[in-house]
Amino acid sequence: MLDIEQIREVLPHRYPFLLVDRILDLVPEKSARGYKNVTINEEFFEGHFPGHAVMPGVLVCEAMAQVGGVLLLSMTGNQGKLAYFGGMDKVRFRRPVVPGDTLVTDVELIATRDNIGKVKAVARVDGEVAA
Repeated sequence: MLDIEQIREVLPHRYPFLLVDRILDLVPEKSARGYKNVTINEEFFEGHFPGHAVMPGVLVCEAMAQVGGVLLLSMTGNQGKLAYFGGMDKVRFRRPVVPGDTLVTDVELIATRDNIGKVKAVARVDGEVAA
């Protein structure tokens, strides 16, 4: 398990763009599970949407990418490096993520080659797939 300070040692992201609060499980070179507690205090809720706060889908994807980044940057030889988000395939948004939700992301390492890693990620709220 990694707390927020340990995550900050791995990822370069900082408020307001750090979208992982804790890593619950990290199996080196295999998988990771992390979560983001979504609160009404998030800056993006001011405009998305007034009177009906919904976490933007691209930020749900970014939260998934950051958990993937923790997995990739925790691998042997990757400490201290940067991980760039290179793309997404087959993304579908299944339910809105709203204030009060805990967004739990499971990431599985699919492949690595040179300095490129590919992961499969699923984000859930209360066990229900969000993305």
